[in-house]
Amino acid sequence: MAGRFLATAVLALSLAVPCRAADYTIFMMLWTGCEEACNGFQDYLVEAGLDVEFVLRDADKDHGRLPGFVAEARAANADLILSWGTSATRGTAGTLDDLEDPAYNHDIPHVFTVVADPVGSRIVESLDNTGRPNVTGTFNRVPEAVNIETIRIYDPDFDHLGMLYNANEYNSVLKYQELRALTAELGYQLTGIEMPLGANGSPRAEDIEPAIAKLEDAGVDFIYVGSSSFLDANRDIFTGAAVDHRIPVLSPYERLVKNSQALISIAARYYDVGRLAGMQAEKILVDGVIPGELAVARMTDFAFVINMTVAKELDMFPPIELLQSAETVN
Repeated sequence: MAGRFLATAVLALSLAVPCRAADYTIFMMLWTGCEEACNGFQDYLVEAGLDVEFVLRDADKDHGRLPGFVAEARAANADLILSWGTSATRGTAGTLDDLEDPAYNHDIPHVFTVVADPVGSRIVESLDNTGRPNVTGTFNRVPEAVNIETIRIYDPDFDHLGMLYNANEYNSVLKYQELRALTAELGYQLTGIEMPLGANGSPRAEDIEPAIAKLEDAGVDFIYVGSSSFLDANRDIFTGAAVDHRIPVLSPYERLVKNSQALISIAARYYDVGRLAGMQAEKILVDGVIPGELAVARMTDFAFVINMTVAKELDMFPPIELLQSAETVN
């Protein structure tokens, strides 16, 4: 009986003493779950000694979930919002056209990351001046001229690029439009195929192979991924179909080379991109810098990765110029 009384007293005491709240609460608005950039962001802030409660909210590629995430962050008096990707950022922070719309976050400090084109998607005015007091972020993409030049180094006869893009991801369409606008300047032909959308408003994996077949019929020399969470999520179907049709793939997503069958990637490491976003958050939370006074932080280190198994399958052994600077995987 005494033991039971003591246990009850200890329980009552523990319930009476509230748990100490963390110094900072950060809501992380994710599009496809927590991956390398998400981990890098959290690791940086923990290693920097910040006492942070990370609240992860995954839209799972559903735009309809994002407004609720913003409302929840406001109700929790969040200290900062981190958004991953173009869709999650536009769905939570809105664009320059939405500055008067209260459905979007215009008050909580907001850091975006892994956004393919923050300016073209009208999230910010420029990389140097966001034009939004509560918003800054990171930029991790390789200039498209570098991608085209890399393809030409790999295949000197290259002159025809293929792309698949899906209209339910604004960044995917934007990248296609950017590559189309560069055709005259950089001297290549572009064939783009828009993926049909199913009844749920999303593209379907079963339509990937027929689209690749159309690119083969068009005579493309290389396929460039551009920006597409859909193709990334269906990487094995996508890159496998490309190999079957004997078309090499250049990807901005390293995992399509390391874990699938893309031939080459030129990309910033997503873990490092997340850490860069952590540095932006630290300046805001610890140093008290207004987000809009921070330029969008740019990644400067990019890695080349070549899949040698795919190179052998396609009979496209990489030139020495690339092998000297690239990581190779089998």
